[in-house]
Amino acid sequence: MSAMDLDSSLQEAWSEEARRAQQRGRNELLQPQVQRPTRIVAMGGGTGLPVVLRGLARKADPKPGDPGVDITAVVTMSDDGGSSGRLRRSQGVLPPGDVRNCLVALAGGKTALAEVFQYRFGGAKGLAGHAVGNLLIAALAELKGDFMEAVRVSAEMLGARGQVLPCTLAPVQLVAKMTDATEVVGERNIVRAQGRVHRVSLSPRSPPPSEGLLEAIHSADLIVIGPGSLYSSVIPNLLVDGVAQALQETRALKVMVANLMTQPGETDGMTCLDHVRAIIEHAGPVLDAVLINGTTPPPESIQRYARKGAYVIPVDRRELITAGVIPVEADLLKEGSKIRHDGRKIARCLLKMARSGL
Repeated sequence: MSAMDLDSSLQEAWSEEARRAQQRGRNELLQPQVQRPTRIVAMGGGTGLPVVLRGLARKADPKPGDPGVDITAVVTMSDDGGSSGRLRRSQGVLPPGDVRNCLVALAGGKTALAEVFQYRFGGAKGLAGHAVGNLLIAALAELKGDFMEAVRVSAEMLGARGQVLPCTLAPVQLVAKMTDATEVVGERNIVRAQGRVHRVSLSPRSPPPSEGLLEAIHSADLIVIGPGSLYSSVIPNLLVDGVAQALQETRALKVMVANLMTQPGETDGMTCLDHVRAIIEHAGPVLDAVLINGTTPPPESIQRYARKGAYVIPVDRRELITAGVIPVEADLLKEGSKIRHDGRKIARCLLKMARSGL
């Protein structure tokens, strides 16, 4: 073959390849674009975080036209009361209680295994008061020599639709400085003190984050903070090394789900703005919006809670805007006599906010 024939053949080949590439481009444009799941990181602990997770777990699986939700739950690890506290003191294990509740919430539904995880032994001695799930996570942590592996195996057993990350794997204690300048060490002691909390910290200070935590924050579309006990379930996550900075740097929308009621001995007399300011004082400007309930609870429920020292948290939208956060109002109440959040309603609101950019 002559040089001229070779050049002609190459030109024809290049032209054909260009034509095919152009056609592939047209076909790709005609094909529906595959969207990835919405990445949500939910931070908290106690009874508040599982409510959010139960609602989000129902949206996790992809459906036609809906790519689903990728959920990461970040759980505070300073609990030292109840079953978790006893296991910390007797076995040296990290507190499994909040992790257990989040795993069960992500599993969704009342499966037999989930019910076993949540079962507490009765009686007055020995196993009395321990949740089976706490014991199982503690046993797996000892067997595997790795608390994170114990959480992963438990999630697999339960069929959790999402991952649970302890905020840190360091054995931390919560320390509170009260408004009267006294210092209280230990979450259960802070609750017992029945004083007004001024500021909290972790001991040791700035513990390292668990593996994957900062990456999850940076890659998220939405960060959810709360609801839950402000000083013992929400803020401790923000005190882990690098978390506050990651929250300030991430391009994700950062939303606080406002608590419905004050908590006796922890947030007495505090408004929604006070809750926002407490988070900002501990972690800096890490909030873009506040999701608030716009439905008034039944008067009889409000009166019943008042007798226990809990009151509806006042919300002033103008004050929140002045503080630099956007108030988003919706009906978030769960039906019934108890004043509680409805996880499904919260999930619907959060997904709208995440997918619309607020």
